[in-house]
This record gives sequence, structure tokens and C-alpha cells, in this order.
Amino acid sequence: MQINQIVNVDLVKQMNSAVVYKLIDRQGPISRIQISELSQLAPASVTKITRNLLARGLIKEVEQQQSTGGRRATSIVSEHKAFRTLLIHFGREELILAMMDLSTKLLKKQNLELPDTHEIALIEEYLIEQLEEFIRQNEKRGSELIAIGITVSGFVNSKNLIEDLPHFVLNEPWDLANRIANRFNLPTFIGQDVRSLALAEHYFGVTKDCFDSLLLRIHRGVGAGIVINHEVFQGYKSNAGEIGHIQVDPLGKRCLCGNVGCLETVVSNSAIENKMQQMLEDGYHSKWLSLESHDIEAICKASNKQDEVATELIEHVGVQIGRVLAMSVNMFNPEKIVISGEITQAKNILFAAIRKTLETHALPSFVVNTPLVASELHNEDVIGAFALIKRALWDGSLLKHLLAGQNDS
Repeated sequence: MQINQIVNVDLVKQMNSAVVYKLIDRQGPISRIQISELSQLAPASVTKITRNLLARGLIKEVEQQQSTGGRRATSIVSEHKAFRTLLIHFGREELILAMMDLSTKLLKKQNLELPDTHEIALIEEYLIEQLEEFIRQNEKRGSELIAIGITVSGFVNSKNLIEDLPHFVLNEPWDLANRIANRFNLPTFIGQDVRSLALAEHYFGVTKDCFDSLLLRIHRGVGAGIVINHEVFQGYKSNAGEIGHIQVDPLGKRCLCGNVGCLETVVSNSAIENKMQQMLEDGYHSKWLSLESHDIEAICKASNKQDEVATELIEHVGVQIGRVLAMSVNMFNPEKIVISGEITQAKNILFAAIRKTLETHALPSFVVNTPLVASELHNEDVIGAFALIKRALWDGSLLKHLLAGQNDS
């Protein structure tokens, strides 16, 4: 009984510290009085918590706020520049390493090709070697590396084990996060890349004003991230959102998942580029595109110049996306739909086709007030990994680690 009471007290302290830090991080400059009012914590508790956060360097006092009378309150903001995060994106064919401070400012990024091997032990050895060198090259006096965030293009289960990775064979779940954490003695957080990107969009992007949202990411593959009541929806099996594998063409091409005609086989970057190549080979004429130059960026630019071939293809892509999104809207009814990826460079034509299809296939009352917007996030390849770290700061799990040993008497 006594042990449970101690655990409960520690948990309350952790949660209260997280509430205070999150308020400062999101709303600073903010006074202690305002923190107490917004958090509904006693002023004495706020004073103790901010004292610990100040001692750890996680927050700092800034200019005095104006007051209508009496003693002016000191404003507090979170400290960003003194701390760094190490970010890893484990893609289908490449490895991306990056460092960000706590303001999302990108300090360094490196793109590496993965070794030509399916042996996970060799991949892990390569990753650790590259991380050691990356950290060594980017050490900075006066700046503390506090956490590691990892995103992968495969499936991550509820125990934070990687269950599946495209192009790799896993004989058993890969405990990459714990291996990295133990090797570098840093808290490490891992998540699926598109779901993590949806979290980043909710924290820093166009859905930060929403309770519920749906993000569709179109790149080498197609995936979705769903946010419900400010939390990324994972599902019991931790991998909800694979709408890229909804069938849209029963007579279509074979997908990596083994099915035929998945959305991913029609609207991923490579699928669009391959379709354009086929159209050009079949005799379609384009003023702006050729068999030598028809990548996704060129196709988007051509469509923006009213090129008939590019416009036809982008509209077809928009219709297929709209059909799948209509199913999601009918089931989920999000406040906002976000499209992420290079394809948004042609958003005027693309979004018109998606919107028209949504209006035809989804419930009218669900569609009429649902904005369709393009993501405005920078560094989309690593910002999801950073969002995992930011969530750990705000929910107290990383904050507890950083404040370990602080005197809160």
C-alpha cells in the first residue's frame, strides 16, 4: 500500500510538471500566475515546478510583462537552443540522420543509402556506425543531446518493436529503439513514419487548431495518419491508417503488399511517373514532358501550365484519391483533410478533382465544411521523429528523465 502511494505521488508530480512545461512551451511568454490559472495548480506548486525546470535549463525568465498595478509578473519561455535531438528516418532505400533543436530548427541533415543487404544485423551495425560518426561530427559545446527519435516506413507494434520493413526480411520483431537507447544512453522513441508525420502536423502544422484530422501522405508509398481528440489513432494493433492498400483497380498492377490495384499502385510518385511514361510511349503529346523528363516535379509543373496530358493524369490521380478519402470521411468525419507530398505542387488541379469526387461519394453534410489543404511542414522526412520526442516532453515521460535528481523540496 505504501509503495503504491509513493508511485502515485511520483506520477502526480510527473504529470503536473508536464502540464506546466507544456503550457510554457506552447504559450510562452507566460507568467506563473497565468500558468496557475490555466493549469488549476496551486501557485506554490507552480513555483516549485518552475524552479526545477529553471534549474535544469529547460525554461528561462524573460522580460517583465506589463501590469496595471502592483508588482509586474515575470514571463517564462521554454529554452530551445541549449538542447538537441537526434532524428532518424529509416526508409525503404535510404537512411536519413538529422539534428534539431527544440524549436524544430534543423541544424544538420545527412542522407545515406542503405547497404545492399537484407541482413538486419548488418543494417543495425551500419546504422550504429553512422550514428556514432554523425554525433561526433555535430557535437557542440553548450548544447546537450537529450533524446533520439526514429521513424520507419514499416509497422511498429504496441511494444515499440518493428514488425515489418519494406524490402527487408525480419525473422522476428526488431527491437531497434531499445538497442539504440542502450548503445547511446539516451531516451529513444520510435514510430511509423506517416502516423508520426500526422502528429507533427497536429503539433506544428495546419491541423494544430483541430481536434480531429486526417493526413494523407503520398511519396514512394501512400499512407494515412489519423488524429482523434488530439491523439494519433493507432488502434489496438498500433497500425491503423493503411488506406494506400485499399483496392481501387481490380485489374490493376500488383502491389508490394501482394494485392492487386491498391491505391498505392496508382497515385504514388513512381506510379504517376510510370503512367506518364506509358502515355508518352502510347503517343500522347506534351509540350513540357518527354520520355527523358517526366518525373513527379516535371508533371506537376506541366499541369500548372495547362498541359493536357499532365492535367489528365493529375485529375485521374485526384479522382482515385477522392474515392478512398470519401470512405474515410464517411467513417471518420474529420475536421480537416491534409495532403502531403510532392504531388501537392499541382494542388489546384489535384484538389479540384479530389473535392468533386468527395462531393459525389461522401455524405454531403460531412464534406461541406471539411477543408482540404496541403501540408506546409518543412523537413517532412524527419519532423515526425521530432514530434515523437516533443510528445514525450509534453506527456512527462522524457521530462521525468531530464528532471531526475532535481530537488523539488
